Amino acid sequence: MKKYASLKSIASYVPSRCVKNSDFEEILDTSDEWIRKRTGIQTRYFASDDENSSDLGARAAKLALERSGLDVQDIDLVIVATLSPDYLGMPSSACLLSAKLGIRNKPAFDISAACSGFIYLLSLAKSFIESGAYENILIVGAEKVSSVLDFKDRSTCVLFGDGAGAAVIGTTSEKNKSILDVHISSDGTYYDYLLTPRSLKESKFLQEKFAPQYLQMKGNETFKLAVKTLTSDVKEIMKKNNIFSKDIDFFIPHQANLRIISAVGEQLKFSSEQVVVTVEKYGNTSAASIPMAMNDIYENGRLNGGDLMLLDAFGGGLTWGSALLYFGA
Repeated sequence: MKKYASLKSIASYVPSRCVKNSDFEEILDTSDEWIRKRTGIQTRYFASDDENSSDLGARAAKLALERSGLDVQDIDLVIVATLSPDYLGMPSSACLLSAKLGIRNKPAFDISAACSGFIYLLSLAKSFIESGAYENILIVGAEKVSSVLDFKDRSTCVLFGDGAGAAVIGTTSEKNKSILDVHISSDGTYYDYLLTPRSLKESKFLQEKFAPQYLQMKGNETFKLAVKTLTSDVKEIMKKNNIFSKDIDFFIPHQANLRIISAVGEQLKFSSEQVVVTVEKYGNTSAASIPMAMNDIYENGRLNGGDLMLLDAFGGGLTWGSALLYFGA
C-alpha cells in the first residue's frame, strides 16, 4: 500500500504586544493611512525582549502536537524555517525548540528560505516521509523579524511582524488526505532584492567595514517580480496536477502585501471567499505567514478535514514555491 505524507494538524502563536500603524507615527515620517494604502496592514505583533524565535515556535509547536494527538516521543524529526534565528549559525533554533518541548535524541535543524520557508519545509517533510525515513515530522516557521528591522527605515519596518506557525506531518494511505505536490525553486542572482547583511568588524586579521545587520529590501523590484513569479508558479503546479481554480477550497498566499495578494488572486481567478487574507492583522511574518493564515481559518471553523489548499510564497534568496495539499486532520 502506497504511503503518502499528510498535514495532520496546524497551530500558531502570536506574541502579546500589538503594534498599530499609529505607533509608528511617533518615530517615523509616516501615517496609518499611508501604511494601509500601500500594504493593507493595520496591526502587527512584536515579541518581548526575552522572547526569541524558538520560544514563539515552541508555543505553536506544543499546540500543533496536542491537536495531532501525538506525544513528543512520537516525533522523529524537527525542522524550523526562520530568517531570524536565536543565534548566528549555532545552535539552531530547531535544537533549542526541541529542548523546550522535551524532544531528545532526534534530529533537528534549521533552513533558510525566508518567506518561502514553510513551503520548503513541506517539501522536505513530504520527501522524508514518502521515502520511509520518518513517520512523524514537526515543521515550524518561527520569526522574530523585529530583531532585524531598522526602525529608521519606514519602507521596511512597518511591513513585518513576529509570530510562529507549526504543523505535524504524518502518514496516510488516502490520497485525498495527502500533500499532493510541492514545487520549490530559487534564483540567487536576485540576492540583493531582499537581504540581511552580516555584521562585520575590523580586526588585525580582517580589514572589513562594519555593516548594520538590518533587513534591506528593494520594494518596487520585489513587488513586480513577486506577482509575475507567484502567478506563473501556481499555474504550473495546477496544470501539472490537472486542478482548476474552482477545485481549490482555499488559496493561502504568503501574507506580504495586500496588493500582491489581490493581484495574484485576480490573475488566477480566485474568488474573495477562496483567498485567505490575514496580512491586515499580522503584517509579514515571513516563514510563519502561511501557517498562521492557515491556523486562522482552522480556528474560525472554516478549514475542515479533506479541504484542498493551494499555498504560494516568494521570499529572499530569491526563493519561491507552491504546494497543493489536503487538510488531513
